[in-house]
Amino acid sequence: MTASTAPAGKGPTGKGSPRQSQVDPLAPLRTPDDPPWDVYLTGTVFLDIIFTGLDSAPVRGTESWARGMGSSPGGVANMATALARLGLRTSLAAAFGDDHYGDYCWDALEHGEGIDLSPSRTVPGWHSPVTVSMAYEGERTMVSHGHEPPPEEPAPECPPRARAAVASLAPGVSAPWIAQAASKGTRVFGDVGWDDTGAWDLAGLTDLRHCEAFLPNAEEAMRYTGADCPRAAAHALTEYVPLAVVTLGADGAYAVDRRTGETAEVPAIAVEALDPTGAGDVFVAGFVAGTLADWPLADRLAFAGLTAALSVQEFGGSLSAPGWSEIAAWWRRVQSVEGQSPVALERYGFLAELVSEELVRPWPLRRAVPTIGFRRSA
Repeated sequence: MTASTAPAGKGPTGKGSPRQSQVDPLAPLRTPDDPPWDVYLTGTVFLDIIFTGLDSAPVRGTESWARGMGSSPGGVANMATALARLGLRTSLAAAFGDDHYGDYCWDALEHGEGIDLSPSRTVPGWHSPVTVSMAYEGERTMVSHGHEPPPEEPAPECPPRARAAVASLAPGVSAPWIAQAASKGTRVFGDVGWDDTGAWDLAGLTDLRHCEAFLPNAEEAMRYTGADCPRAAAHALTEYVPLAVVTLGADGAYAVDRRTGETAEVPAIAVEALDPTGAGDVFVAGFVAGTLADWPLADRLAFAGLTAALSVQEFGGSLSAPGWSEIAAWWRRVQSVEGQSPVALERYGFLAELVSEELVRPWPLRRAVPTIGFRRSA
């Protein structure tokens, strides 16, 4: 299969109709000489179909009815959407199927979220990967289907200039674009998934040496380092990368910056979790935003944890990524709680300079669309 240019009206030279974020966290730092993009990323876009309102897991041999349903771009689109909603100029390189699912995902990302798809392509004869997610009891079960992505799935040898890039690291896999981006001054944030090989060998993450930051969860960090606690694992990881950030689940997150010797730990925000899908992506997006804005390490952790906490209160991956309206509404709610701890208010006090009453809208925002319409063939 060979990649083609985008469908009519979505050409690789077009940048869509960006939806303006209400807050630009990088406004004080922007100059005319800046790279055109704040963040670049590449990967596979899925169509996510989310069933909600299930009282329990489906039972074998029976039919279950869901009270709600939503559709949204998923996969790498979760991260791209989270970044864009936080006001970062985001560019995504991905392959899209030439089916209705691919058209829908492209339109939702380019026109709905203002994400630049100039490096992306539509591939003739390749249908979009699909994930069906069923959310119940605070957890989710997913079933996915897709064919092998085309060999030329976009990961340009010369990635566009960007302040930062988010790279998904995999054991034994090296992506040339990561080294090239780092050589141009792009700050690379490394994400990682579960090591299905069971080796848990940091040497196998060959592109880690090009990363400024590495953001595993506690279990991944301990397995990769052999440490018996996640905080010790974070310190051990700084032998390989300047900044290690370890997410601790319900206990929050811990970070170590080797360059400054600084450490920070921020507890998690207690919320009623409906669906954790995409929360890790939202956390990374929040941390990237805070880092590019040059916030203190503890503020970056707190902001990342807040955005992740807001996301798990809604269903879906990219559907649940919060924007500044949700953040502003949460901040107003926290301030209005009688007897609120001064420590909590001080911890998130940096939000006061970013959000205003004008941002607050009915929350949570509903971004789900129930179905995807198919065009009638001629």
